[in-house]
Amino acid sequence: MIIFLRHGQAENNTEKILAGRSPGVNLTETGIQQAEQTGKMLELLNVSKIYSSPIDRALQTAEIVGKHCDLEIIPDQRLIELDMGKFTKMPYDEIFAKHGNVFLKFYEGNDEVSENGVETFATVQKRVFDMVDFVVKNHKNENVVLVTHMDPIKAMIGRVLNLKPEILFELIIANASLNIFKNHDQKFYVTGINVMPSVRFHETF
Repeated sequence: MIIFLRHGQAENNTEKILAGRSPGVNLTETGIQQAEQTGKMLELLNVSKIYSSPIDRALQTAEIVGKHCDLEIIPDQRLIELDMGKFTKMPYDEIFAKHGNVFLKFYEGNDEVSENGVETFATVQKRVFDMVDFVVKNHKNENVVLVTHMDPIKAMIGRVLNLKPEILFELIIANASLNIFKNHDQKFYVTGINVMPSVRFHETF
């Protein structure tokens, strides 16, 4: 089983800023609590390995979860956040005002996004699929957690469910939620999206 875990709530999420790969963007107190709750859930799943994006907010989430699973964290660049290019550290409202719906354009592969230095969705998909292939090859019949960010998780969901750009745009992956995939006869299927403790069901993503 491959379990994609989005990092807990971070400062950029509450400030509605595209942090990209900027260092020093940390989990909020809420994000820490979310990671603790998710860690308790993962205690029950016999996790064998935890790989993480090297970005601070993801590593902080992974370390909390790792303590619950008694596992060391293995950073992996294939799980890193998008390079946001010229949009790095810009507020969402400012980006939308100047460039329109850049998020939808990103999923569509629109040149305007890449021309501003943003990593393409195709590139994200390639590195995520490389990571998944690595896990399948090296961790057969194991439960592996991949701690990452929203769009790498959307890349996997989009691949398995063959989602159109409009649907990918509308899909929100909750902070510190589990997104679970199983592999059978070299075919993946989804067993859970946005899995989280019941106490969080009232949240607005």
